Amino acid sequence: MKLRYKIILLAVSVVTMTSGCSTKKDAFINRNWHGMNTKYNVLYNGGIAFEKGREELNAGYQDDYWEILPIERLSVSGQVKLDSEDNNPNFIIAEEKATKAIQKHSMDIEEVERNPQTDEAFLLLGKARYFDERYIPALEAFNYILKKYDESDKLNEASIWREKVNIRLENEELAIKNLKRLMRIEDLKDQEYADARAMMAQAYINLKAPDTAIQQLKIASYYTKKNPEKGRYYFIIGQLYNQLQYKDSANYAFDKVIELNRKSPRVYMINAHLQKIRNTELTDENKEELFEYLTHLEEDRENRPYLDKIYRQVAEYHLATQSDSLAVLYFNRSLRATQNEPKLNALNYENLAVHYFDLDQYRTAGAYYDSVLTNLSENTKKYRAIKKKLDNLEDVVKYENVVQYADSVITLYNLPKDDQIAFFEAHITALKKAKEAAEKKEVERITQGFAAFAKSKGGKENKGKFYFYNITSLGYGKNEFTNKWGNRTLEDDWRWSNKNTISLAEEDNPDRANGGALDLDPTDEERFSLDFYMDRIPTDVSLIDSLKTERNFANYQLGLIYKEKFKENLLAAGKLEEVLKSNPEERLVLPSKYNLYKIYEEEGSALAEVIKADIVKNHSGSRYAEILLNPAAVIEDNANTPDSQYERLYKMFQEQEFLKVIAESEENINKYTGDPIVPKFEMLKANAIGRLQGFENFKEALNYVALTYPNNPEGKKAEQMVAEQLPKLEPKEFSKETGTSGSGNWKVVFPFKRNNTKEALDLKERLEKSIEELRYKNVVSQDVYDLEYQFIVVHGFKSRDFALGYAELLKNNKDYRIRNENFVILSSNYKIVQVHKNLSAYKNFVLTPKP
Repeated sequence: MKLRYKIILLAVSVVTMTSGCSTKKDAFINRNWHGMNTKYNVLYNGGIAFEKGREELNAGYQDDYWEILPIERLSVSGQVKLDSEDNNPNFIIAEEKATKAIQKHSMDIEEVERNPQTDEAFLLLGKARYFDERYIPALEAFNYILKKYDESDKLNEASIWREKVNIRLENEELAIKNLKRLMRIEDLKDQEYADARAMMAQAYINLKAPDTAIQQLKIASYYTKKNPEKGRYYFIIGQLYNQLQYKDSANYAFDKVIELNRKSPRVYMINAHLQKIRNTELTDENKEELFEYLTHLEEDRENRPYLDKIYRQVAEYHLATQSDSLAVLYFNRSLRATQNEPKLNALNYENLAVHYFDLDQYRTAGAYYDSVLTNLSENTKKYRAIKKKLDNLEDVVKYENVVQYADSVITLYNLPKDDQIAFFEAHITALKKAKEAAEKKEVERITQGFAAFAKSKGGKENKGKFYFYNITSLGYGKNEFTNKWGNRTLEDDWRWSNKNTISLAEEDNPDRANGGALDLDPTDEERFSLDFYMDRIPTDVSLIDSLKTERNFANYQLGLIYKEKFKENLLAAGKLEEVLKSNPEERLVLPSKYNLYKIYEEEGSALAEVIKADIVKNHSGSRYAEILLNPAAVIEDNANTPDSQYERLYKMFQEQEFLKVIAESEENINKYTGDPIVPKFEMLKANAIGRLQGFENFKEALNYVALTYPNNPEGKKAEQMVAEQLPKLEPKEFSKETGTSGSGNWKVVFPFKRNNTKEALDLKERLEKSIEELRYKNVVSQDVYDLEYQFIVVHGFKSRDFALGYAELLKNNKDYRIRNENFVILSSNYKIVQVHKNLSAYKNFVLTPKP
């Protein structure tokens, strides 16, 4: 009997469950069965995955406190993502669970949703897509809720999330309109009202309306019950007031953040403190108070994670109080304590770069500017400005090194021999003292290390043991071996010097590891030898004169850089005056005087008129004198401007007047020394040299441009050509021209002397007429070969036979009778002949019997 009841009960249960699984029946069992499965199974797991994904985003997100914070703490890549892309796996799981809930448990009966959890599934679907930056699919999910579920308790939440998406899609006006309508029509909960106001604030921030955004955030901060949100909203209000230059109001908002203390994230409080300090003008009255304020922040143990920002603020305080050494110390501390914040690093490095530049330590300043660039995004205005400054600084470093080296050598050269000996003896004495001090310090370090280890447990255990069992001795020996020999492999002949190993000393000095500076560095014996130094003092007067010339040119370039690019008129004037005092080349005298005149005029110095009178009197026929006497007339005379001269020479280059281009380019380079257009003339001259004189001279000219103007566009272009184009032009091997029917691009070439231009042009006309009459499609050109020869070339024959046939036809046909010397050449070989100017080598190649 009992068994029968059990079977009946089981059958009823099965029937009930089976009927309840149907999504087409609007029954109590069906609705509740699908609702419970949706809520406690599918959506529960989807919600866990979603929250895990949000936690990962929050953990990996880092706010940029140098800019206005976004309302929502969310990292956005800015890329348009597709459904097929490999997105965050947690959000993918959440989306899959939401989709499963909709597909398996939706009860859409007579266009009415009977499962009360389906709207939750669509909301989860939209949120997962939103956080995965797939905004259009997210918008579809939120719109579906608003359209389909009129009675849902999630309508207000879905509306706010939809406007979040609109803001991400840069539809701020639409979002504001919809949110205003929502707040006017619907009865929102406090948190929903706060969220709506916060999203309106974000829209107004995006629309550059900070005053309206502040009002929205004030309301949002009042209604939200989440203290982390309060802290963030107050901080953003402070930032917006700062943007509007209302510092007192900003500080009031930051005080609100500070009052929250541990109720909101500490990072908001620390940055609020720092913002307040930045907003406070430093005076003699509050100087001590501000320092105590900063010291308290620095010494608070809870602030250790934020020391990078605190140290920077302390450094700025010392900078403002002119304590430069302390400022440098704290900028470096900030760099060491930084928590992967590129903008903070960039600001610290820039401050250090400026400091060392002001001290004329250009090499150090350049290194810091280079570090600034590594912490900036390339496609930013700031990056381009720093890059330009660094490029200019590289020129400064290069020319300052030239001046320093030349001054040192010339000064030594001019000293009497007794003074030279005394100078080097003092230098050797200083080297010996430094070496003795270093050796003494190293002995003390090792002794202290042995003593400290001997007192330790390990030292007591190893006391009196054989060398290789004594840890202290063994460690010392290993260090000494590595320092002397490097990391040697255990093998035969390990001491041989040709082993590819790098010692610790070499790792610290890459030049030595590469073998370059190793040969140049003196040995200890040489370093302490007077003869070693005395033998290196130059005795050749021509070498000294060359150094003086290089020094004058470097000083002139430094004067222009300081004047034009750094606006350092005093430094520029000093360099240019140094040029004029040093018996410079004639080409540097006039431009140095003119630039000095411009500096004195800008500074309001009476020396401007003295320089002007000098130029007008002693250089009356120069362009600079014309500019000073009648600047308006010079401006109107466009034909003589540097740009017009360059355009004229470029047209001559296109017309193959290469010799004139070379000569006149050189003339203009001397005439416009110091003008930005000089590198253009140099590049044009280099190209003309290549076309007229061949590969080797072209290579030399390009290298000169690349080395002389490394930071100009022309110098960079020349460097690129040296690296990429010259290797392709360098091969001299001719392609084989075997047989009589080789296919390819062939030419018929008629050589003429350069002074026989009239006959060459006559032949060109006759050839063009023959091509027209014979209905060929070839082209005829006049090509310069070198200073002695030119070519009339018929291009475009498909084979050697066609080219030879054409030449034979011209020779024998009574209508043409053209019997001028000519030869047929493959196009690739013609290019080699023109590049290397090796026509005689080609003729020998053609006449040499082929195996």
